[in-house]
Amino acid sequence: MNDAGRPTPPQKLVLLGRVTGAFGVRGDVKLESWTEPRTQIFRYQPWILRSADGVERELRGARGRDAGKGVVATLPGSDDRDAAEALRGTEIWVRREALPPPAPGEYYWVDLEGLRVVTVDGVDLGEVSHLLSTGANDVMVVRGERERMLPFVQPDYVTSVDFESGTITVDWDPEF
Repeated sequence: MNDAGRPTPPQKLVLLGRVTGAFGVRGDVKLESWTEPRTQIFRYQPWILRSADGVERELRGARGRDAGKGVVATLPGSDDRDAAEALRGTEIWVRREALPPPAPGEYYWVDLEGLRVVTVDGVDLGEVSHLLSTGANDVMVVRGERERMLPFVQPDYVTSVDFESGTITVDWDPEF
């Protein structure tokens, strides 16, 4: 509950990487990091570690280095190879607030999720469920009376993103 007695909204989390296995015998782990550069993942802490069975725990003090094809990390509490191997598959999440503000015209996907999507003619298409990366461009999955997949391409299809009103305006045929 917040100070006004209302439920506190859930914190938005952003997936930044995952543990891919053990490295050496002292408890270090190999990471797959989706930050750019990949070692930037260590700047955003605390981490929320989510195991494959959904159990979460907070971790502070992770440090690491670039190591060829991936990143090697030293995590507090991971003191031997068995402990490191037990973390294989663990996802690394951070609170959205831990990330820097995006550059103008750039967006974190988590910030777009839940926004209403309307056409330039005012037709409500639904709300952003999630986004996908296709390689060519990102795609918004919009759920309304039906599910639509819209390319997140500015200004061709996405004409504006307005966080104040909670809407994304698109130049899109509602029949498509």
